[in-house]
Amino acid sequence: MKYRLIIFDLDGTLLNTIGDLTDSVNYSMRFLQFPEHTEEEVLSFVGNGNRVLMERCLPAGTCAETIDLALGKFHEYYSRHYADKTFPYEKVPELLAELKASGYLMAVVSNKADYAVQDICKKYFGGIFDFIIGDREGIRRKPAPDPVNLAMQVLGATKEQTVYIGDSEVDIETTFNAAIPCISVDWGFRSHDQLVCAGARVIVSSPDDIPACIEGSSDIRPL
Repeated sequence: MKYRLIIFDLDGTLLNTIGDLTDSVNYSMRFLQFPEHTEEEVLSFVGNGNRVLMERCLPAGTCAETIDLALGKFHEYYSRHYADKTFPYEKVPELLAELKASGYLMAVVSNKADYAVQDICKKYFGGIFDFIIGDREGIRRKPAPDPVNLAMQVLGATKEQTVYIGDSEVDIETTFNAAIPCISVDWGFRSHDQLVCAGARVIVSSPDDIPACIEGSSDIRPL
């Protein structure tokens, strides 16, 4: 086994969460009497955590106090409705079960609020993951390498033993900063062409392709 630890992004990689994210954004926008956003617009805004999401949804130059209020309203709604429209991508549950049975350690590293990451992973994937971390105080979020490094530390894996799987330019940059290899998936929040432009070196289009990619490819390497 070349790798011991597989770290996954969550939104756009394991789960399609855009419906609930969009509803939560628009709940906040309605409260503040700002224009609402389409799913396509919210897709283009996600990836760097919920505060940045709200900054991108609000008009340019919005003051910090209004951003704080918008973020609070977003969490107020999302904490109650994070699983209304969210669902695992096709074949992802089977992939995770196969990797677990093969003996890999598995982790989730997400920029979503930590409370939501913990609850959502438990709801959709039970206890399959060995370590889960979302955006929490005291740890810089992706693309900083801090949460990835913490996952490796907690689970006792080296950089050479770790591979990361994600769907966005933020994930690619994270792996560059952490000096670990990356597999990008194009079924999520970014297209194949967007991933290529972001510097992806290995891109897969189906969960079925991941086991062979992890076990046999010498092309998976740090950017």
